[in-house]
Amino acid sequence: MAMSSESSTNRESKEKICVQNVSKAYESTQVLDTISFSVSKGEFYCVIGPSGCGKTTLLRTIAGLDEPDSGSVLVDSNPVTGPGLDRGMVFQEYALFPWRTVRGNIRFGLDRPACDCPDCEARVRELIDLVGLDGFEGAYPKELSGGMKQRVGIARALAVDPEILLMDEPFASVDARTRDRLHTELLDIWTQTGQTVVFVTHDIDEAVTLADRVAIMDTESGAVQSTVSIDLKRPRERTAHDFVEYVARIRDELGSSNDTSR
Repeated sequence: MAMSSESSTNRESKEKICVQNVSKAYESTQVLDTISFSVSKGEFYCVIGPSGCGKTTLLRTIAGLDEPDSGSVLVDSNPVTGPGLDRGMVFQEYALFPWRTVRGNIRFGLDRPACDCPDCEARVRELIDLVGLDGFEGAYPKELSGGMKQRVGIARALAVDPEILLMDEPFASVDARTRDRLHTELLDIWTQTGQTVVFVTHDIDEAVTLADRVAIMDTESGAVQSTVSIDLKRPRERTAHDFVEYVARIRDELGSSNDTSR
């Protein structure tokens, strides 16, 4: 599949997700503090920050898995009150069923996992092809590499054709070479589907490689301190001068590179 050279300026500007003054605390720890931002339809939006800054909690709130203490999340101007088929989530630790095959795990992502109708079978086949797992349909998770497991997770999240794909550090557990390949494959899928993606990471290079915009979270305040638009055509070369400048700018805004670079 050929990657798109489309820049963020060519993406739709219609607001898809709106986070309004969201706050969340666990006992005495304030995790999120009046966070507000919006994501456009079809945008690839990264949230970056060091461990413990509330990135995962923010993503789970958008997914409807966690309820904010105050504030709200809107999708297409409708309040999020719980999980929905319009939002698919990919977790960091694969979260696959070890007793199900590749086909079975992907099938579970459908809203009718036990259905054997031709449409469901065709959808599973389409997703297996999309994530490059042709020939591994009958394999179990223990027989797959880390990168292959994450492809299954992505395919399962895409099964019901969600309008929004939420990804929580999905490539943190794979080696650098596999991660680079998965970046390319993810961008190809995004180009084909036109979905809105919110991608959580603590890796600056990863954020600049993938994103239209990067939201920078601060650990102490539990808030988004700034947002950087990445005005680079795809595919992006990590050794290019402009790419390196974006990495340096985000590192400076984070205040330290100790927890956010590899």
